[in-house]
Amino acid sequence: MDFSTDAQASVIAILPEILMVALAVTVLALDVVWRRAQRTDIGYVAGFGLLGIAAIVFLVGTPPRGDLSDQLLLGGMIRHDDLAQIFRVMVILAGGIGCLITMGIPRLRARGDFYAVLIVSIIGASLASAAADLIMVFLAVETLSITLYALAGYLRDDDASTEAGLKYFLFGAFASALSLYGLSLVYGLTGKTNIYELGRLLSTGDLSDPPVVIALGLVMVGFAFKISAVPFHFWTPDVYEGAPTSITAVLSTASKAASFGLLLRFLFAVFPPPALIAGTDPTDYSALWVQLTAVLAVISMTLGNLLALVQSNIKRLLAYSTIAHAGYVLIGVAAISTDKSGDGAAAVAFYLFMYVLSNMLAFAVVILFASATGSEQIRDLAGFARRSPWLGLAMTVALLSLAGIPPAAGFVGKFLLFRAAVDAGLVWLALAGVANVIIGLYYYLVIVKVMYMEESPSDEAVPVSTPFKWALTISAAGVLLFGTLLVTPLLDWATDAAHALYVLL
Repeated sequence: MDFSTDAQASVIAILPEILMVALAVTVLALDVVWRRAQRTDIGYVAGFGLLGIAAIVFLVGTPPRGDLSDQLLLGGMIRHDDLAQIFRVMVILAGGIGCLITMGIPRLRARGDFYAVLIVSIIGASLASAAADLIMVFLAVETLSITLYALAGYLRDDDASTEAGLKYFLFGAFASALSLYGLSLVYGLTGKTNIYELGRLLSTGDLSDPPVVIALGLVMVGFAFKISAVPFHFWTPDVYEGAPTSITAVLSTASKAASFGLLLRFLFAVFPPPALIAGTDPTDYSALWVQLTAVLAVISMTLGNLLALVQSNIKRLLAYSTIAHAGYVLIGVAAISTDKSGDGAAAVAFYLFMYVLSNMLAFAVVILFASATGSEQIRDLAGFARRSPWLGLAMTVALLSLAGIPPAAGFVGKFLLFRAAVDAGLVWLALAGVANVIIGLYYYLVIVKVMYMEESPSDEAVPVSTPFKWALTISAAGVLLFGTLLVTPLLDWATDAAHALYVLL
């Protein structure tokens, strides 16, 4: 792709968002123009439109690595690099699959406005993945958050959905206020909004440490809320259970992936390791956030897995599972080293790509099961694999990937995270991760045991519509291929993305 002029480069940098805005407008127009019977197919337009945009993002490319001035565009608001691209593909892919599985929910299938708001939330997630300025960080995160508040409570005649939307909004508004206060402190201390300029100023040592530490803590509160890390996880089970299941799937994947992508960029740019900053005796704030993320990782993994053990509702179990997975990913964040190897960041990118596909696959099966039985209880999955062998196999693949068992991609993802921790000297953190994987393995295999070993009250197969066949095929193929044949290409891309972190001003 030609990046010869600033105008061309700027358009290419925000091409995904331009295309998604056009797609959202198209979906709204079709909702008005099409007759009611035709509107049941709007999900195809939204879903395959997003999948097509994800493919375009993958093919567009980025400016040459090593030249930050060419990658910072639109007045420094956006950084167009491999890190932004891989996380953009993740979130847009999650949005596309989310639109397809929404077509299995009768009350939502023909609602063009629902798909349009969902696309807008993906626009926010995509911008967050590339944000390089405090203003863009806040605008992108709030675009993502506000739309998800509305989508979580979209079913106004459903008390559980209304409660989920309200809880998510109240807790989210509180976390956003703290995060915004932290960002305002950073700006007040430096007078800059570009995160790379902030990093250079904060590392000079000319600023008082306490305000900087307080600002870092407040910003971390906002990030911890978005990624469902303990102790800011309390909203997660209720919101996941009450929200429409397709939104739960998007919330647990796209929102989490975008937040982690932004967290990596923000921490590394604003509070960089001193080895990456030219100058004499720079102040090292990186040690503080490495210790903080390591502690959050252990607490989140342990509490998430232990509480998942006692759940009887499949959506609540997956909610506590996602808290545990936030802890696993934080291992990679804590393991980011200063030798420019990028192993920790590459492991985070690889793991999140795997997690997006695995969780989407699991929630697609949950929607089909709930639609057929009217239940979300794990005990009602009894004999599910005999009723619908292919769906049982799909759910098993998703659970084995989340548990970290080969040949699913989750095994490779966990191995990369733990290896990065060991290489960074955090052996104790890797051991804590391994212990938690063993705990998680139990409750994932309990679900498999219920599906395959217990008697079903019915022998009637669960019907699978065409959009679900697409969603299941894309997700399952990705989980298996990225765990076997396509490990190297994805890991190479994740490594390129990680190296972009080390290009600072």
